[in-house]
Amino acid sequence: MKTSSLPGLISFGALLVTSTFLCASEMDDRIESSFSKSYAYKVYLKGDAIKAESRNGVVTLTGQVNEASHKALAQEAVAGLPGVQRVDNRLEIKLEGTEKSDSWIRSKVRSVLALHRNVNGSSTQVDIRDGVITLRGVATSEAQKELTSEYAEDVQGVLRVTNVMTVAKSPVPAGKTAMEAVDDASITAQVKVALLLHRSTSSVGTKVATTDGVVTVSGIARNAAEKTLVTKLATDIPGVKSVINHMTIAPAVSASEVEPARQRQHQG
Repeated sequence: MKTSSLPGLISFGALLVTSTFLCASEMDDRIESSFSKSYAYKVYLKGDAIKAESRNGVVTLTGQVNEASHKALAQEAVAGLPGVQRVDNRLEIKLEGTEKSDSWIRSKVRSVLALHRNVNGSSTQVDIRDGVITLRGVATSEAQKELTSEYAEDVQGVLRVTNVMTVAKSPVPAGKTAMEAVDDASITAQVKVALLLHRSTSSVGTKVATTDGVVTVSGIARNAAEKTLVTKLATDIPGVKSVINHMTIAPAVSASEVEPARQRQHQG
């Protein structure tokens, strides 16, 4: 009796292994397909040479990207997909120059403007010399022109912004009120990268999650102004319907608390 049941057990075990392998293979195919169809890939990353290969939910990114922010965006866009366990990001950046060079700073400014929907990054010319940014192009309104300057000034490395954009004489017709379809993983990725690129929020430890276009952020803000800014920047991301900000504000440190700490450091 025991002998006759052995072949059956072996067959069952082989079937189980095969079934598990096929399920894993289907999941990997779905992950790779979802990334190539994502909003983040089609809008920002399609011009880059990115290959995403998934094995049992571990995704390896190889190839080259044109900008440093694209490496981070690809990482976050993949990490948010269902079934992804881990991302091994081996992407190389084609951009020449050091991280503090004009070319890197200009690239970050262009990325910031591209990520926000209330400015027109594609039609705004960004020039730089010795850390001084010059913005050219046509803004749809004075408010958009001012917002473009505000976003550019909030990029690490920018010393000053000169905005010579012209404002359209005729009012620009309002666009459709319906939100463009953007997948949740892409929204989360865009919000995370935007907060990273902005100087005022780059050091904020913020967790971001998106469900049906509703973004929830949590973490610790240094003050109320920083918390408000996180909400503002996240709201200005394509596809975001609303933002729920659960960030807590770090307790203020008084001067009387700081001085003893300094004394202990000197004594040590």
